[in-house]
Amino acid sequence: MSESSSSFRNFAARLLDYEGVLVEHIEPEGLELLAPAPVAKVLHISELARLGFAAELPANAERVGLESDWLERFGHLLGARGQTARVVLPIALPPLTNAERVVEHTVNLQNAVYRVVGVTPAWTRYLIMLFRVTAFSDEKRDGVIKLGFNLVNGSTLDAIVDELLSSAIETAGMKKSPPMPASLPPGWSPVQLKSRVARALPERVESHLAPFLKGMQRRLDRDLRRVHGYFDDLRAESLLRLQKQLAAEKETARERLRLEAIAREYKAKVADLQQKYALRVDVAWSQTLEVVTPVQRVEVLIKRRKGERRIRLDWNPLARKLDVPPCEYSYTQSPVRLVCDDKLHLIRPAAHAPCASCDKAYCRACHPLQCPKCHRKEGATPAIQFGED
Repeated sequence: MSESSSSFRNFAARLLDYEGVLVEHIEPEGLELLAPAPVAKVLHISELARLGFAAELPANAERVGLESDWLERFGHLLGARGQTARVVLPIALPPLTNAERVVEHTVNLQNAVYRVVGVTPAWTRYLIMLFRVTAFSDEKRDGVIKLGFNLVNGSTLDAIVDELLSSAIETAGMKKSPPMPASLPPGWSPVQLKSRVARALPERVESHLAPFLKGMQRRLDRDLRRVHGYFDDLRAESLLRLQKQLAAEKETARERLRLEAIAREYKAKVADLQQKYALRVDVAWSQTLEVVTPVQRVEVLIKRRKGERRIRLDWNPLARKLDVPPCEYSYTQSPVRLVCDDKLHLIRPAAHAPCASCDKAYCRACHPLQCPKCHRKEGATPAIQFGED
């Protein structure tokens, strides 16, 4: 049984138990349910039912997976509950004894130098958002993307988000939550959050769908080869008849009309395949979890030419990892950064690439809309719609 199916089964068991369903774990990797009639109606199951979460199913069990409609069923059962939550993690905070070495293994600045100024114990707020992704083409693919930020500095949490979620689930089951610390970094405004999510999410969606897109491209190439081979044979036969020059003038004209018809039909078949394999991706926000946890806060002084800037990076004791400095334009997962000359923004190299029109390299965080020299507009940020919550 995979880790994802195990997590899904545990989530289902917790949710169903909370809704008053009698749940019993059965083998192989399933659940047996005795559900109240209202719950059974919402889930479209009988009051006595069996669910299976792995490749091998228990007897008379219905298969449950991320690619089925069960996420929607559980969503209908939850309604608006559980869409936002806050958890305080009671983690012991060990000292960070060699901060310089930790920073050296994490911070990758290609055009600047830095030094560690100090390390202090602190509290931080992580914001973790879950998005439901559905891709439609010749097949359908569903999945969940986890996108997280450290609110103190904008660093993304790709490397530690699973550990944070697992610890949050364990803490949620505690009868008594630890007290909320008095000093926390401020939250982001809705405008700030939407802007950063809109820039960070497309890369994660593309990465999540990469295997699906690879398979879809493979099927499209196979069908295109098949169609091309069929019509190429027809065309070759028709050309061969013309080259023999044995046909009468009337038959030659007919053969040329046949060649034109073959070309039109080939283009139509290719257009049909392009429509069949056209891709539509829907991304919908599902849940937001705020995780409050103690950290060791490392202050780093960055120097670029005559400019200086201080940034704060948090070392998480749960994952024993330091924040990767954020790309302040794209919030990418890749760790390599440049420092711009004007405002010392931290950006990935692609966000300081030359303009496609005038070839001037410039910082996209300083000038997100257009080139400052020739005023050529940047590509539009992907449109992602969010609710008002």
